[in-house]
Amino acid sequence: MYGRSESFAILISNAGKGTNLQAIIDAIESNILQATIEIVISGSRDTYGLERAKKHKIPAIYLDKKSNIEDFLRKQYTVDFVVLVGWKRIIPESFITVFQNRILNLHPGLIPDAMNTAVHNPDGTKGLWNKGMMTDKAIQNYFDKKATYAGSSIHFLSSEFDFGPVLARCFEKIKKNDTVESLYIRLKQKENKIYVKTLIPMT
Repeated sequence: MYGRSESFAILISNAGKGTNLQAIIDAIESNILQATIEIVISGSRDTYGLERAKKHKIPAIYLDKKSNIEDFLRKQYTVDFVVLVGWKRIIPESFITVFQNRILNLHPGLIPDAMNTAVHNPDGTKGLWNKGMMTDKAIQNYFDKKATYAGSSIHFLSSEFDFGPVLARCFEKIKKNDTVESLYIRLKQKENKIYVKTLIPMT
């Protein structure tokens, strides 16, 4: 699509175990993704993803809340895409403007294509957006609302919270004896795959 190897900045936190980061690293090392990770930035000190990055000799740092991530990236790195994998801080409007349609985010819910609409599950039931929810809280909401499927969305970040042009979605059927942990493990496996698949055309 862009005719050359693209560069990523990957933003992480301690919201998960870094499996999406690892999936991207593995895809690059196996030449599935023709890309480079310029920097991994964590918004938390106790982030397992930092260890994953260092293990693969990828530059990785922790930035505190006082740091301006936009200035940091623009002054020190040249990146084509910013990839959010569990990032918990608000991305400034100015940053979104500069990197318009170049900031990808994973949301543990089924983001619709337009406001006041909904995504439908494979069985025709209404999918849950889970707006404003992350990790275990989002997964628990599927049980609380008696949903038949869980799902996640990869989208371009926009100024609208947990909304933006959707690039990919995945669905996972909820089983009778599922727990938050068991459902989350299966959904994560699908998230890992669709994140890599979504990034491939951009490299």
